[in-house]
Amino acid sequence: MQSLFVAMGLVFVAEMGDKTQIVALGFGARHRLAPVLTGVALAYMCTNLVSVLIGGLLGATLPTRAIGLAGGILFLGFAAWTMRGGMSPAEAEAEIEAETAKLEAEAGGAVITDRRLILSVFSAIFVAELGDKTMLATATLAADGNPVLVWFGATIGIIMAGALGVVVGRFFGARLPERTTRIGSAILFLVIGLALILENL
Repeated sequence: MQSLFVAMGLVFVAEMGDKTQIVALGFGARHRLAPVLTGVALAYMCTNLVSVLIGGLLGATLPTRAIGLAGGILFLGFAAWTMRGGMSPAEAEAEIEAETAKLEAEAGGAVITDRRLILSVFSAIFVAELGDKTMLATATLAADGNPVLVWFGATIGIIMAGALGVVVGRFFGARLPERTTRIGSAILFLVIGLALILENL
């Protein structure tokens, strides 16, 4: 169960203020809540499944100590990556505008169906999440722990963070404080990275 709770907490905090959460926030501000949340949840479930499969395969082929040390170094890298910053508000706005324009063009001026909205949100979040630090962190945790529990934990954590972004976007139409969430995520990555390195020296 430790793998589940570690993955859930880590991914939830790491996703706060991340580019995919900003995209989810933007969709929540512009479109109906239920289909946006559905698209977000499906996208995160799929990206986490890919991460866990990769991490599980690596974990089965590499020595445990090497995985721990490599994971620690990766988490230190994630800390630096997080502090560097992610997608700017202008970039997020442009991405959401493009997806909304695409939806409206496909609908031909008609009301956008829930299915089209779900697919649009899914594709935007899935593509934005590929290669992201939370995806790499999930793969690292799966290589060092129970892949199934890591998938459940990471999926719960990232859906909670995405849903928070959607709800905030829906009701407030504003971003979460980027600097605070970025620093919090970086500190968490730093602590876990150091812990993994010390544990495996």
